[in-house]
Amino acid sequence: MCWSFESEGLMNQFQLVAQVVEREMLRYTPGGIPIVSATLAHSSQQLEAKVLRLVEFEISALAVGEISGRFNQLELGSFYQFSGFMARKNRNSKSLVFHIIEIVESPATN
Repeated sequence: MCWSFESEGLMNQFQLVAQVVEREMLRYTPGGIPIVSATLAHSSQQLEAKVLRLVEFEISALAVGEISGRFNQLELGSFYQFSGFMARKNRNSKSLVFHIIEIVESPATN
């Protein structure tokens, strides 16, 4: 079964300014593709129903392919702006993982 989300107008884009708090060693998939797993932490105030709400969370993230080398060089504890998409951790999981496809070069300010 093949899904073509773009033709149906559905979107899965996620952008986040976050701190890299944990990062595993660069590894390779069985197909030889480089991959890095990490944990990102986010903290901000968001306006919801005209009330400021403190939003804090940690999220699992992956950098796969060419971007993994750049991601692997990021300074732990620094903030960066990331963009990508959300997907299940694996086919049978309900947990989500942020797949990073772009990193702003310079650290973002908190």
